[in-house]
This record gives sequence, C-alpha cells and structure tokens, in this order.
Amino acid sequence: MSQKEIKIADPKGKLGVLLPGLGAVATTLIAGVEAIKKGIAQPVGSVTQMGTIRLGKRTENRVPKIKDFIPLAGLEDLVFGGWDIFEDNCFEAAMNAGVLEEKLLNSVKAELSEIKPWPAVFEKKYVKKLDGTNVKKAATKMELVEKVREDIQNFKRENNLERMVMVWCGSTEVYIAPEDDIYKDLASFEKALVDNHAGIAPSMIYAYAAIAEGVPYANGAPNTSADFPAMMEFARQKGVPVIGKDFKTGQTLMKTILAPGFKARHLGIKGWFSTNILGNRDGEVLDDPDSFKAKEVSKLGVLDYILQPEVYPDLYGDMYHKVRINYYPPRGDNKEGWDNIDIFGWLGYDMQIKIDFLCRDSILAAPIVLDLVLFMDLAARAGMNGIQEWLSFYFKSPMVAEGLYPEHDIFIQLMKLKNTLRHLKGEELITHLGLEYYD
Repeated sequence: MSQKEIKIADPKGKLGVLLPGLGAVATTLIAGVEAIKKGIAQPVGSVTQMGTIRLGKRTENRVPKIKDFIPLAGLEDLVFGGWDIFEDNCFEAAMNAGVLEEKLLNSVKAELSEIKPWPAVFEKKYVKKLDGTNVKKAATKMELVEKVREDIQNFKRENNLERMVMVWCGSTEVYIAPEDDIYKDLASFEKALVDNHAGIAPSMIYAYAAIAEGVPYANGAPNTSADFPAMMEFARQKGVPVIGKDFKTGQTLMKTILAPGFKARHLGIKGWFSTNILGNRDGEVLDDPDSFKAKEVSKLGVLDYILQPEVYPDLYGDMYHKVRINYYPPRGDNKEGWDNIDIFGWLGYDMQIKIDFLCRDSILAAPIVLDLVLFMDLAARAGMNGIQEWLSFYFKSPMVAEGLYPEHDIFIQLMKLKNTLRHLKGEELITHLGLEYYD
C-alpha cells in the first residue's frame, strides 16, 4: 500500500560543500567530481550516482537509478571549500597525497588550484602527530566558532550558494568519552565554549558552527564531534540533519559484509584478528595511542553488535577480537588490511578464513563523501533533522538515538537507506516477503 509522498524542496541553485581537512580524502573527492563532470572517469562506488532502487513488485520491473528517482543536487551544482592546517591549494595537496595519477590531476589542475584552504581550527593536543602554520588564533573557543561561521557566511555569499553541507574529512582526534557535564546540555556546552574549556576539541567547534549556520553536518572520523546530548539538542533546535561517525571503507567494510553471512548460517567464530598497515597522514596520526583509541573503539564495536554474543553464546560468546593499526610510510594511501578468522562449523570442527585487502583508502572514502553531501542536502530539503540513522550504511560507528543500538549489518543498512528513499516519495516499502506472488 502506497503512502503519502513527503514534500521535498527542489534542489535549486548551487550547493556548497564545506570540508574541514583538505587532505587525501577531500582532494580525491574534488578531483574525482571534476573528472566525472568532464567525462574522464566514472563515479564508481557512489550509490547516488550508480545505484538503482526497486519500486513496487518484482513483476512491475520499475528499477530507476536513485538519482532519477529522488531529487538530488547535480554534480555540476557542487562548489567546494574547506579548511586545512597546511597552506597548499587542492592541486598541491592532491599531488602530495599521492592517491591519484599526475595525468588525471593535471586534467583538473585549473579547478583544483583555485581552491585554497582557509586557516583551520587546530589544537595539537588533539592530533599530536601533526603540526601546521595555517591555523586560526583566538582568545576563546567561542571566538573560534565565530571565525568558522564567518568563513561559512563568506563562502556562501561569494559563491552565491543556495544551500551548504559540511563533511568532516580531517584527522582522527584523541579519544574523548563525553561524560563531563559540559556535554550534557546546550547551555553548559556554550558556557564551556566561552570559558575556553579544554574538553572541547576542534571538530566540535566545526560541528557547532555548522549547526549554528543551519548547515547539515556529517562526521567522517571517530571523533566525538557531534555525538553527545548538547550537540543533538542544538541540531534539533536548529532543525539540522547530523550523522557520523567514521567512514566505513576498508577492513570494517569487509567485516560488515562477512559477519552477517557467518551469523546467517550460524557458523561460530573463535577469534578475529585484524591488523592494518598504512602510510598516509591518517596512519601517521593513528601512530599516536590516544588517537588510535578513538579508532579502536569505532572498529571493535562492529562485530559485537552484528553477532550478538549474548543471544548466541555458543557461537560467539568466547570470541577473541583484536584490532591493530601500524604506521608504515612506504604504503602511502594504499592501506593493507589483514584478517585471520578462526571459525567453526558442524560438530565444532575448526576452519580458517584469511583476507588480505590491499585497498586504496581515499578511493573508497571519496564516493562516501559525495553520497553524504547529496543525501544530507536531501534530508534538509525534506525537513528531516537530528540523527539521520538511515545513512548508517556509510559509517563504522553510526550515531543512533539514545537507548538504541546501531545496526552494523550492511545489508540491513542498505535496506534502511532505500526504504527511507521510498518512504520520502510515497512508494511502498520493500519487505522481500514475497508471499504475494504465490497466494
């Protein structure tokens, strides 16, 4: 039975894409979008650009592309801007990152060279392995908020933008458990900004500034940038969509694909050992134990939620799960993830699975950022605000409402995403029951 279509404002005019962190991921995204616009490459990995959505019964054969079904902004309407602690323009930063070939980058050099980073909010104690000169100075953190808001306002005015979205593409900050009173309500957090409280990380300043400007905010790192009650109160008050945390790219992507399969067939797991080697800026940052702690918390939680050891104690109750990340400069952006999985089957007989995923971290992350930009803009135009759980598909540690556990199974996440799109357009939700074909 069809439902009422939700009113979605048309995606008129230009959409600004605000990126804190113009490093490997952000420059790979921008270069890719410009190359796609020129017909040089295809948007492989992007659900919004290449994905389809089934509508109605299988016999109806209605399977449009998502971008033809739902009113999304077009790639030609995107305008990029952002902040970084290094002064390199986007072309120079992309060359330094070493993700894309020089020939491809030269084909979009003019467009990339025009994008120069604004001075960033940075505090070394939160990212101990990095240091840069392109940094904002202010007496208090509330003044830093005002400087970021000024950048956002200038960007909108100078580019004649209709709407904006912010996606954090910066480094992983040290782990913060949001237990202090400053995180519990908006008034306390705003007072802490004025008081220059040490517990407010740079990513929180960006998140607050985005919400204050009515800009949807997505967090691509495991930072506690918006995932606490005060920021959620602010997002609801301002009617702003928010989602995070931590882009699901390499090893964790594989876990959310494989673990649901093991669970579906009720195969037991004794142990899952994961290690990574990578040499990009992310690897350097994660070489610091405090930053690694934030990533570890994000990566470890996935299997517990998918496998439910408390429900299946005989299969997963004693599973040993270990995650390591090792900085190895020669690897560059081409991260390598090794997994050893000790499983057992019928009558308890042991088996092993070994995976060596030689992935390209930014190549996997760039289409995620593009999809989030377009879907978060859609959410704002549809009047959706607060946590956008339907976008859990893209994250290692998805934000959810208080009292809920996150869904990590990628197939459940994809069904949630597509059913949300069907819901917005008044189409029947797909349950895959199938009995109607045989009644």
